[in-house]
Amino acid sequence: MWSMEADEAAAMIAGRLQSYDFTGRVADLPYRAASPGLKAAAVLVPLVWHADGATVLFTRRTDHLSSHPGQVSFPGGKLESGDASAQAAALREAREETGLPESSVRVLGSLPEYVTVTGYLVTPVVGLLHPPLALAPAPDEVAEVFEVPLPLLLDRQAYSRHDYVRDGVAGQYLSLQWDRHTIWGATAAMMWMLADALGGASF
Repeated sequence: MWSMEADEAAAMIAGRLQSYDFTGRVADLPYRAASPGLKAAAVLVPLVWHADGATVLFTRRTDHLSSHPGQVSFPGGKLESGDASAQAAALREAREETGLPESSVRVLGSLPEYVTVTGYLVTPVVGLLHPPLALAPAPDEVAEVFEVPLPLLLDRQAYSRHDYVRDGVAGQYLSLQWDRHTIWGATAAMMWMLADALGGASF
């Protein structure tokens, strides 16, 4: 049963996502526009509604994975032929990676698609979860599941910018430190977009 406060927060977040006027700029220079040949993917941005404050759930990938080993990420992955939509893919991947049932996620909307430097067109799907969460992380993919306070992640001043050069092109990426975890790259950029969309809202 969702509380009145959770219902109000869900309505506010859904409204902000629907009306978000994205400028196209996060932290990446130059901005990467969508183009043919990109691989479609989706992630779930899971907001956990605790009575004493909201958090965001992240996973840490296992060290033996060939792609982004050991990195902090949102649950997600490539769209498959059986996925009816990006939302369906995000929910399926979250279930496969963490054991989170699709039925326990209250989908609030999506952030603008994000193009990664590795050639993926990612749709970030924002969902609200009500604890307690009965998770069963896939041991071959997920080394750890953890939560970070949402107010920290919504503080755009908490993110650091870093310069990089890839294939001769200069750019920047974002990072944010919490406890012993570094959230960076595409995951930090998508979280920054949510902070931008919510525009200083407090939880």
